[in-house]
Order: sequence, then C-alpha cells, then structure tokens
Amino acid sequence: MNNFTPFSALLGGVIIGLSVVFYYYMTGRLAGISGIFENAITKASQRLSNLAFLLGLVIGPLIYFNFIASSAPLAFNITHSYLLIIPGGFLVGFGTRLGGGCTSGHGICGIGRLSTSSIIATGIFVAIGMLTVTFLQQFGIYL
Repeated sequence: MNNFTPFSALLGGVIIGLSVVFYYYMTGRLAGISGIFENAITKASQRLSNLAFLLGLVIGPLIYFNFIASSAPLAFNITHSYLLIIPGGFLVGFGTRLGGGCTSGHGICGIGRLSTSSIIATGIFVAIGMLTVTFLQQFGIYL
C-alpha cells in the first residue's frame, strides 16, 4: 500500500480518458498504441498524426519529470539485461498482433466502447500479470 495514491491515479485516469476522446474526435481512430505504432510505419496518410502521438508519449513524461515532479528521486528499477529486454519486446509485439491489440487499446478504448472481446482480453491480461508476479515472487525471482 506504499504506492496507493488515489488522487493522482484519478487525475491520471481522467487525463488518459480525455486524451483518448480528444484523439478519437481529432482523427476518427482509437488510441491503441500498437495500432498507432504500426500505422506510423505502414500508412503514409496517417504518419504525421501517429508520429506526433508517439512523440507525445516520450516527451510528456520528460516534461513531467524535468519540470513538474518534485526533485526527489523516483525509486524505479528495471533490468539492464538485453537478454531479457529484447526477447520481451518481441514477445510483446507478437502478443499484440495475436491478441488484436495492446493493453492500452483493449483496456482503455475497448472497454470504454463496451467491446466484449476487449473486456475478455483485458481480464486475461490482468490475470496473467497477477499469476506471473505471484509465481516469480514465490520463487524469489525479481527481474
């Protein structure tokens, strides 16, 4: 419960929800990251808006951490092992193609549209994530 921050979580959820609505009304497309990434590469007619969206995903956190967040260091660790990162990236990409979208597309946009397949997919994502963390913690594996 150390990371329980209901007010900032609510604010973040509202901002994400409004961003998805804004993106939909501006482009007529859903804001699923894997689809936007794919379209940035494959569809010249949508390239500019998709690249702008992806650039915002990188610039937004940089602005927050450099100008808005407190000067206290953020306790965040991720593995530096390329043997984990590279195959993990490929597996995520394969999974998004296999699942017909990524967690953001299904979880934010799909559930918001009451899509049955997105509700099921998001439930599976969450359940597998919980099982994976539980399994790794039981065996003392901390990546």
